Amino acid sequence: MEKSDLNKRTSYRAMKLEHDLQNLTISSDNNTPRNILEMNNENLVFQQNDLFFYAFPCMEEIRRQGKLCDVVLKVDGQHFSAHKIVLASTIPYFFAMFTNDMIESRNKEIELSCIDATALEALINFAYSGRVILDKNNVQSIMIGASYLQLNKVRDACANYLLQRIHPQNALGFKHFAESLGCPTLADSAEKYIESYFHEVSQHEEYLNLTIAEIKDLLNKNNLRVDSEEHIFEACMRWVKHQENRKEYLPQLLSLVRLPLLSPVFITDRVGTEDLIRYSLQCRDLVDEALTFHLIPERRSLMQSFRTEHRVCDVKGYIFVVGGLNKHGDSLSTVEYYDPKTNQWNMAPPMSMMRSRLGVAVLESKLYAFGGYNGKDRLASVEVYDAIKKEWAMVSPMQCKRSALGATAHGDMIYVCGGYDGVTSLKSVERYHPSTNSWSSLAPMNKSRSAGAVIACLGYIYALGGHDGLSIFDSVERYDPNTNSWSEAPPMLTKRCRLGVAMLGGKLYACGGYDGSTFLQTVEVYNPQTNKWSYVASMNANRSRVALTANMGKLWAVGGYDGISNLVTVEVYDPKADKWTYVADMIAHEGGVGLGVISHIP
Repeated sequence: MEKSDLNKRTSYRAMKLEHDLQNLTISSDNNTPRNILEMNNENLVFQQNDLFFYAFPCMEEIRRQGKLCDVVLKVDGQHFSAHKIVLASTIPYFFAMFTNDMIESRNKEIELSCIDATALEALINFAYSGRVILDKNNVQSIMIGASYLQLNKVRDACANYLLQRIHPQNALGFKHFAESLGCPTLADSAEKYIESYFHEVSQHEEYLNLTIAEIKDLLNKNNLRVDSEEHIFEACMRWVKHQENRKEYLPQLLSLVRLPLLSPVFITDRVGTEDLIRYSLQCRDLVDEALTFHLIPERRSLMQSFRTEHRVCDVKGYIFVVGGLNKHGDSLSTVEYYDPKTNQWNMAPPMSMMRSRLGVAVLESKLYAFGGYNGKDRLASVEVYDAIKKEWAMVSPMQCKRSALGATAHGDMIYVCGGYDGVTSLKSVERYHPSTNSWSSLAPMNKSRSAGAVIACLGYIYALGGHDGLSIFDSVERYDPNTNSWSEAPPMLTKRCRLGVAMLGGKLYACGGYDGSTFLQTVEVYNPQTNKWSYVASMNANRSRVALTANMGKLWAVGGYDGISNLVTVEVYDPKADKWTYVADMIAHEGGVGLGVISHIP
């Protein structure tokens, strides 16, 4: 080989080596940081970015073997060995203790209080691994420990875990717990939940155990989201009657109930007949004020106070429409929702399968789709939509196949009633328990009801109308969860199947449907206080297979069939004006749909 060629090759190799060194990256594996070599004219810098990735697990193993440990943490008679340098570098509480010349910094053993031994062990492990496993049994103790040790990110992770499990039974407890730990995220979220679901919250033990100061603060809130001030009154009386010594507080609490907003009938028949109120001069004065407000309208301008102002809640429900039929009569998996702020419909993730004639219920801001018909079979399957995660997931199926069923949420469970299994109309009833993802059978209805309607109202489950394959019903029956029994209620004024039903202001509204010969546009309302039905203004369109819901103090009738074609139109009923008006049409559905309202922003 000639000398010139050798020099060229040597020069090329030197240039290539320098280039490779400047750009060299060495990856230990696909999941660890890369090591880097950097070279300039005088220095070679080697940076091992995965050093810390390997170092902490190594220190954790050294601790597990009990080697090089220089501190023992003692709590509840248990001992945990560790390294001061690791604790100080990962836990703010120990950083302050070990670097500020505190007495404990020189001690081999340190006694701790205000923290559970199990939580301390989990958080020491977190110091070495950066991981902590939360479950329903340890989350509260770990949150207390994380707050004590100033591990704010762990504390917030615990708060997020609890937020996913908040419900009416524990919301008040979560709020108090968060306030005691100085966790505003959880406290504020629990507060908003209590305001949005006050009626459900007030049914549980935590509410009954509030102090007088706490109950006054709660009843005085302007943002309580209730269908009627009747719920506030009943909650007030429920708290007072829970303990004999509370009756002295009734005048204070009744003054926070906005009695003038109640109907004259309710004031006379319910409030005025309450013995604790009848025998209190202060309470009777409040009742007289409310009656005067109704009986002498010309004096209302002189009686203005917070008690005459409606409670304001800035939570607006988003109306979700799921499944149903297209113009060709095919079942759909499509989902869209209506935003009342923009008066527009928007698309949402579809269900996992096509469903028409399904049942829908909303519980704790999650929408459940039950059964239905996929174009071939009646379904027992159930799926749930999480509006925060924007995803659907399957849950435990019903015990039998059902299409044209009724579904409603009550308390922390969901009830499904009747329907059609492909052979016969059903009278069977079952209840879903989200906490255990399980179903239980309940007492059957008195009638088999397909294409009927089901709604929870003031502690009962009402089943209205429908048919048994031979006759269409005007009959109504109601279920008492306390006795697991059905009893007859006053029948509707009109026979209706494929009707829409909703509760607004403590009253039941039934609209549209089919009576065997006519596609209906009439609407009637049931008042539980008078135990009677009466007509209100009819809808603008005939609507069989209509979906009805209450939202923002109004009724919303969505879709349906008018006897000629499936409908994309939506109209809204204002009970004060006794009038229906149209709003924006659906963009992706026609005909009979499932419907539910979710309060959280999708």
